[in-house]
Amino acid sequence: MAGHSKWKQIKHYKAAADAKRGAQFTKLIREITMAAKLGGGDPDGNPRLRTAIDTAKAASMPKDNIERAIKKGTGELEGVEYSEVTYEGYGPGGVAILIFALTDNANRTVAEVRHKLSRFGGNLGAANSVSWMFERKGQIYLDSSKHREDDALEAALDAGAQDFVVEGEQYVVTTEPADMHAVKSALEAKGFEATESEIASVPKNMVHVEGKTAESVVTLLEELEDLDDVQKVAANCDLELEAAT
Repeated sequence: MAGHSKWKQIKHYKAAADAKRGAQFTKLIREITMAAKLGGGDPDGNPRLRTAIDTAKAASMPKDNIERAIKKGTGELEGVEYSEVTYEGYGPGGVAILIFALTDNANRTVAEVRHKLSRFGGNLGAANSVSWMFERKGQIYLDSSKHREDDALEAALDAGAQDFVVEGEQYVVTTEPADMHAVKSALEAKGFEATESEIASVPKNMVHVEGKTAESVVTLLEELEDLDDVQKVAANCDLELEAAT
């Protein structure tokens, strides 16, 4: 593996101090609904739905909310029709950015994304302009304070993981997308509880950005993720932020 974006690590620290989780529930509900619409309402036969439900449970979403979102996706309840869209662009320092959205109005969403990119030093690119710089992988996050690195590494490799890295206060276990749930289950069977798991767009190579440019990248990524329609943002940045004084 070429590496893992430190943006993910920064987001973990932000989330611990960030109380605005109401918007997160809205995004999770959209993902559950879309996953159920595309693959059916049974999480055992729908890996995307299973991942979405696991993420919602980790965020303490009530069971009723999850069940309603599934029923909206399967058509048992009425709901808004969303479509999946992906935008590609560049941020400060030449950082490549993938933006994944679920929207009921693509014209509105692309306008909002373009505005944020332009305002914070980036620009919207054409289709396939940066997507080739990323590859889809399963990623499982473990709390590094709860397990010795050697033990976690051995368990991950035994479970069939493709890669294992230490990143801040977490271990990142990387798998092929189709293997993620099996690897996660194997880890949990050995007592390694995941704090989060996802199918992510992982950069093949990293762009190192530091100082004020790195701060601008973080601001842009935050602004993009705060958009209502945006579900995920991936960036190939290795960020080196200046220490707070």
